[in-house]
Amino acid sequence: MKWFGLIATVFTGILLLSAVPDFAAFGDPDSPANGGLGDHPSVSQYYITDTYTDTKVPNIVTAVLADYRGYDTMFETVVIFAAGIAIFAILRSFSGPVAPSHPTAIDTSVEGDHQRIIIGTTCRVIIPVIQLFALYVVAHGHHSPGGGFQGGVILGASFILVALAKDLSAALGRFSEKRYLALGSVGILIYAGFGLLCVALERNFLDYEILHRIMPATDPIMARSHSMLGVEVGVAFTVTAIMFAIYANLSSKGRLEQGF
Repeated sequence: MKWFGLIATVFTGILLLSAVPDFAAFGDPDSPANGGLGDHPSVSQYYITDTYTDTKVPNIVTAVLADYRGYDTMFETVVIFAAGIAIFAILRSFSGPVAPSHPTAIDTSVEGDHQRIIIGTTCRVIIPVIQLFALYVVAHGHHSPGGGFQGGVILGASFILVALAKDLSAALGRFSEKRYLALGSVGILIYAGFGLLCVALERNFLDYEILHRIMPATDPIMARSHSMLGVEVGVAFTVTAIMFAIYANLSSKGRLEQGF
């Protein structure tokens, strides 16, 4: 197996290196990405000048990620999901409980664990604010820096903060293994579902314009804008779920008990 892995790595490296001479020179202003070809504008120039006309989305980054290169972003989300499932498959253990590897808190009274009282109270105050801000980042990604990846990371971090402030069981009480696995899957299905709807309406996969037929009070351009919000929600679901799933399994060695 080691030799097979080495051969595969060397072969892949040769393929990648063989493509290097086809790249434009670094910083070349006349490369296809920067200067275009013939009468055709460059890709970057087209994004800058035509994104808002095409999509009514002021944030060019969101439009590029969720629309112009929607295939790439969908499979980036799939890669994140696959990473979480791989960690689950490798680490998850269903054996019986083990002895704690670190001391637990004495209690949560004033006479007990003072540090935990301070941390726990602070987290109870700020976690709802963090989660609300995460939803804002997802919903407002069209108009300001943000989107599904950023909002999902913030939302996932809020559940990790629960585990750090109290224990992993408390976090799992709010976001159980069954729930985060289901939510991660639903996020992928939401993203792919928008593409399949386009196919069902006899257009290309993720060609959002056609969705104006089933979206009330909208036109082809606004259909692209609304669809981008929908797929960003799907991305946020998957990122939130997998981020917490990775933490839960790594911190507890796959037992989902105690944690750090």
